[in-house]
Amino acid sequence: MTTRSTTPPDDRAAPPRATRREWIGLAVLALPTLLLSLDISVLYLALPHLGADLGAGGTQQLWILDIYSFMLAGFLVTMGTLGDRIGRRRLLMIGAATFGLASVLAAYATSPGMLIAARAVLGIAGATLMPSTMALIRNMFRDPRQMGSALAIWLVCFMGGMTLGPLVGGLLLDHFWWGSAFLLGVPFMALLLVVGPRLLPEYRDGGAGRLDLTSVALSLATILPIVYGLKEAARNGWHTSPAAMIVAGVVFGLVFARRQKTLASPLLDLRLFTDRSFSTALGVMLLSGVVMAGVTLVSSLYLQMVQGLSPLGAGLWLLPQNIAMVAGTLLAPGLARRVRPAYVMAAGLATAAAGLVLHTQVGSVHGLPLLIAGLALASGGVALPMALTMNLVLGSAPPEKAGSAASIAETSGEFGVALGVAVLGSVATAVYRGRLPEAIPAGVPTATAAAAREGITTAVPAARRLADPLATGLLDAVRDAFTTGLNAVAGVGAALFLAIAVLAAVVLGRVRGGAESGHPEAEVQPAALPEPLRT
Repeated sequence: MTTRSTTPPDDRAAPPRATRREWIGLAVLALPTLLLSLDISVLYLALPHLGADLGAGGTQQLWILDIYSFMLAGFLVTMGTLGDRIGRRRLLMIGAATFGLASVLAAYATSPGMLIAARAVLGIAGATLMPSTMALIRNMFRDPRQMGSALAIWLVCFMGGMTLGPLVGGLLLDHFWWGSAFLLGVPFMALLLVVGPRLLPEYRDGGAGRLDLTSVALSLATILPIVYGLKEAARNGWHTSPAAMIVAGVVFGLVFARRQKTLASPLLDLRLFTDRSFSTALGVMLLSGVVMAGVTLVSSLYLQMVQGLSPLGAGLWLLPQNIAMVAGTLLAPGLARRVRPAYVMAAGLATAAAGLVLHTQVGSVHGLPLLIAGLALASGGVALPMALTMNLVLGSAPPEKAGSAASIAETSGEFGVALGVAVLGSVATAVYRGRLPEAIPAGVPTATAAAAREGITTAVPAARRLADPLATGLLDAVRDAFTTGLNAVAGVGAALFLAIAVLAAVVLGRVRGGAESGHPEAEVQPAALPEPLRT
């Protein structure tokens, strides 16, 4: 006699768990992630050598730095969607080959123009790498808890590259020529091209239509002017030119969004933004990036211009910040198994706010320990929401839209950095310029005083050309004024972090670890993240 079970079947099958092959594939995906973060941090150290060997002027050096981020931000959306269409592994391989070739071209550049062109190609190739790696992680790790761990490891690799960058860059530039900084990535990409096709699965959206080239052009016309305008405002202050560029980008963005609504196969599926978890997580990522970019900018200037450290010395003092962020990233998935993700995020943001409160107490003299402690606390705290929001963004998107979701997340990060540098940098500059004039010692030449009022990067060299006691008096005034600006930026950042913490707790508070598509109170396994939207 057989007994039939009266328990109703669960129509939601558990997602398949990743095997050893997927975890080995994650190690392969860590290669381009580590490389990109190394490349970013090493180049800053190489800039003085570029100026000497290639004869690159100040404007050319800025373009060598900026053209990469312009192309990266401009092509992220296009490349994420292209990967959904032609295959994420295929796009990753194309990007890796292009990145390796462009790195060789950059290493052996014979003129600033040649190096700028190579950096532009590197930016376009870089736009293929990050969305492809994140989209492959989304498809390889279907179990929410495993996906959370995989993304944490991916983020740790990125932060590890940022941590090692100053050390590796310093060693290379001490023993080799500046081109070695670019050749560093070639072995990584060669290894990826060899093992990638064997260890990484291929995924594509079989139902995706053709790539709409008009939408590609509109997306570039949206992103590039906005990023350029923000960078120009950060460099030269707010005036007509950057404001006009930003307005033009917004106008093109409205045209772009309108076109996406009319296409059967849009470049960017705007329905992704209708999911509460997706849109809120993006907002948290964007605003957190704004704060940390601004704080890191003024902190780096403080280390060099107020404390008098070399660029390498400043980079080494920033290592605790990166180590704290790695630790926070590793802790986040485990905490989310025990506490709802929104509360983990809110606690992390509150911790970050406490770190910035320490920054409001930093002085121009003996302020280094408090600055480093505040940076470490803020970075460790913000790592919790950054790790979990990336998980929410990818987990809220359908698997076939993983490339698009990843590219949106990366673009949000680029905008956050540009916006933070422009807006919070402007706050620091405004406080500095408001405080300095009344503190300039009597007897300082008019030209020197004018240079000092421009900013601390021009003030310190100008002051050192004076004789004592005027030099010492002007340096003290400049450093006090800049430190006051740093305190103001920290105060604004702390308030923003607390506001974001409230936003995360209120909007995502009913989403349990693993709530399906952000639906409140969904009963799923601990630490699981939102299941895909049903389209």
